[in-house]
Amino acid sequence: MLKRQNPSTPEHSRDLAAHGGALSMSHNDSRSFLNLSQLVLSAGQIKPSPALKHSKITYFEVEIVDVESKKQICIVDKVSPASTLLDVKHKFHKACPQWYPSRVGLQLERNGPFLKDSISIQSLAVSSIVTLYFTDLGQQVGWTTFFLTEYTGPLLIYLLFYIRLSTIYGQVESRKNFRHPVVHNACYCSIISWVLHLAEFILIKLQFVLPYCPFKKIICLFQGCAFYWGFTSWIAYYINHPRYTPPSFGHKQVSYAALAFLMCEAGNHFINVALAHQTNSGSRSCFPSPTYNPFTWLFLLVSCPNYTYEAGSWISFTVMTQTLPVGIFAFLMVIQMSLWAQKKHKLYLKRFYPEVRRKAAMIPIIF
Repeated sequence: MLKRQNPSTPEHSRDLAAHGGALSMSHNDSRSFLNLSQLVLSAGQIKPSPALKHSKITYFEVEIVDVESKKQICIVDKVSPASTLLDVKHKFHKACPQWYPSRVGLQLERNGPFLKDSISIQSLAVSSIVTLYFTDLGQQVGWTTFFLTEYTGPLLIYLLFYIRLSTIYGQVESRKNFRHPVVHNACYCSIISWVLHLAEFILIKLQFVLPYCPFKKIICLFQGCAFYWGFTSWIAYYINHPRYTPPSFGHKQVSYAALAFLMCEAGNHFINVALAHQTNSGSRSCFPSPTYNPFTWLFLLVSCPNYTYEAGSWISFTVMTQTLPVGIFAFLMVIQMSLWAQKKHKLYLKRFYPEVRRKAAMIPIIF
């Protein structure tokens, strides 16, 4: 016979408890899953966290090699793309203190030209390593000092004679106040000429030359100063002398010559501006062509019109003042500029033969 199990027995109670506990756990899991589902639905779609962006800067290594021995001198590392060649020279100077930046010449090729300090490293780089050839330029002197000394001297010297210092002309002669108008015109023309020379160097020519020149060329500075300063003193002494004799043909000679002087100075300035504009625009593969400016039309006849205008200005100054020192100075200047014009004309013939072969160097048709 089967025995009837008593519900009040301990075994039966344990079974009921286990069954009830399982039901309770199952019910709690269902409620937790339901609550989690409602939370996800109410929160919307879960968006992944944005990835952090890291900016990567590519640095260059500049290998500096001796141009003669081809041996590596040093490596300038961690050079940013925005760095210029001047920045590399400063870092090179820290590594090798015996070579300060002004005497360091760097070339991209052994026989290539020296690179300018303003060139960026990124423009030279083909890979992450840039190789530059080093040349010791020796002791240097700044071109700014070079030309400012050469051109500022005549300007100040002429003014010293113009005010008629008693130490130059004596007490009695310096007290004479009367001056012929040509004396004032000559002073104005001299100031215009030397100021234009300074302005053209600072605003135009300084952009196309290296900032320094070898110290051994200091002898050229002394020669230039002796030439310009000496002739300016001689010219100014005669023109500003109280006993100076005015030109033979009077006011007409002075006026026409002064007008010719101003036109030649203007032409010289506009030619230099045209040459500088051609270099800035990168169109150096063709001969300079005339523009809408009439002063540049001289390019049709000569290859070096700036020297033509420069010679014309000093010839005009000679006619205006009618003095022997000015005539000698103008003669020497014409000879010097003709030599420069011939040298540049030969270079133009090699580069732009079809365009230059029928042109003269400085004087139309003649020379």
